[in-house]
Amino acid sequence: MPKVALFNQSGSKVGDIDLKDSVFGIEPNKHVLFEAVIMQRASLRQGTHKVKGRSEVAGGGRKPWRQKGTGRARQGSIRSPQWRGGGTVFGPVPRSYSYKLPKKVRRLAIKSALSSKVMEENIVVLEALAFNAPKTKEFAAVLKSLSVNTKALVITDGLDENVALSARNLQGITVVEANSVNVLDVLAHDKVIMTKAAVEKVEEVLG
Repeated sequence: MPKVALFNQSGSKVGDIDLKDSVFGIEPNKHVLFEAVIMQRASLRQGTHKVKGRSEVAGGGRKPWRQKGTGRARQGSIRSPQWRGGGTVFGPVPRSYSYKLPKKVRRLAIKSALSSKVMEENIVVLEALAFNAPKTKEFAAVLKSLSVNTKALVITDGLDENVALSARNLQGITVVEANSVNVLDVLAHDKVIMTKAAVEKVEEVLG
């Protein structure tokens, strides 16, 4: 069972916390992680690309010349694809790129991502994280006390507006709720900072 240090907001160690083996202590499945990242990135695509087919471009409407007797190739419209200014054949049209992986695969992927952070010793657990008012300076002080100076994902057990607003102007810091944790966010950040309550919530959902 993985064991990590438990810190308070001042950066002082107040004890240790045991993490659930089935969530934070599995062997990361690299292929599943790859599939999960590709799925999320595909879902982020807007898919608003569009070209005009021959029925949508301006012009045409009659044969440019008669069918026979001119010596030239037969043509039906000046907006056929082979003409300059003509329609595009098989071009992209608006579509959704999103798709879903099986639920068990998605769960395995997030467990693999969290376990990889534990193996790399890049996970920090806080006893609690709260501010009386939105204060970016106070949030920056917490990060400094924890020696976090890289991109960090902060996971809280629920929506805390003061925490979210305090972190909003800090570059490389992302705050998410425990029920919104995803593979792409975990892998895109160097450090993962979780509150004790968030750890319990994640273990309850994924365990």
